[in-house]
Amino acid sequence: MYRELRDRILGGLLEPGAAIDKLAICAKLGVSRFPVQAAINRLAYERLVTIAPQHGSFVAPMSPSAIREYQMIRRALECEIAELAAPRLTQADRDALADNLERQRSTSEKGDVSGFYALDVAFHQIIARPLALAHAVDALEAARTHLERMRRLLLSPQGRTAQAYAEHRALADALIGGDPDVARRAMRDHLDSAAAAFELIFRERPELFSA
Repeated sequence: MYRELRDRILGGLLEPGAAIDKLAICAKLGVSRFPVQAAINRLAYERLVTIAPQHGSFVAPMSPSAIREYQMIRRALECEIAELAAPRLTQADRDALADNLERQRSTSEKGDVSGFYALDVAFHQIIARPLALAHAVDALEAARTHLERMRRLLLSPQGRTAQAYAEHRALADALIGGDPDVARRAMRDHLDSAAAAFELIFRERPELFSA
């Protein structure tokens, strides 16, 4: 219940502002209102849903200020991870990056945005793998969760997955080269590109965001 609603929100199937029809969900899944309300309460705690007493529950709008803050957190962690990982990548890590990039290329050519997004997440996880930084990775995953709706939206326009793939390939080349400074700059350039695209979406799709 919780996972299904969460995936629909993060995947953009339920857009910001959309009403969550609890009775329809109960009827569709054949469950009582209690587990549905429990799932909604959990999503409200995660700031993915807003509950308006006497009015209902709605998919929460995205906050530009929160997105910028989480992107700042992600940038700080990912750049540090890239710098530390570059000289530590094993051959298995390099092979995993190459395999991931090949699948990114294929899904991009097919226009499979959901598949590409999953590979995007996995690509960044591979980079962090040789460092075994459990707490940093947990913090990074939390930031990624709060950015997921925005990142999926970012990949939707025609050609954006191809651009992301090209940036990932350049980043992988920098990492495999083993120079920490070059790897940090490549990661910074990649994330700065995403941040600039976020700002464009803020301007073009204001209905999705809180004031």
